[in-house]
Amino acid sequence: MKAPKPVNTAFGLLAEFRHPGDLIKAAKAVRKAGYTKWDTYSPFPVHGMDDAMGLKPSKLGWIVLGHGMVGLTGALSLLIWTSSIAYPINISGKPFANIPSYIPVVFELTVLLSAFGAVFGMFFLNNMPKHHNKLFNSERFKKVTDDGFFIAIEAEDDLYHETKTAQLLQEAGAVHIEPISAE
Repeated sequence: MKAPKPVNTAFGLLAEFRHPGDLIKAAKAVRKAGYTKWDTYSPFPVHGMDDAMGLKPSKLGWIVLGHGMVGLTGALSLLIWTSSIAYPINISGKPFANIPSYIPVVFELTVLLSAFGAVFGMFFLNNMPKHHNKLFNSERFKKVTDDGFFIAIEAEDDLYHETKTAQLLQEAGAVHIEPISAE
């Protein structure tokens, strides 16, 4: 029987870097070291960060496509059913299922459900809403909205060891390393 893991009162380590290039270099080093519970933070998107972190392509496009297809088939099904089966009305000999006249409604419902899929899919994939993050307790982390570039490695990671992890971040070029409390 394994001994229980000691209770850790630390959330993790927060490391600050000077430039986006330094952040990418550090992200590659952290990924290469085998850490799995970590993230990068910057005031703007950094080109190449997904590759540096080893992130897989997003599933959001497939979620949006699925919702758009539901909107398209749902609108077509409803319009064809109502005009051809439920309430067929012969107007000037026109066909009951007049597909060209359905295009505006089908287009709008496809766009509407695609937009809902994008918004709610983004919330789901990002585990939102998160009303508070332990990193918000750090005064230095407030720079992330202006000119700060950070990596946070969580203490829940199996490889996390405060001194060894801090040494890795120091070697990767961190200008400041700060332990973040879990409280």
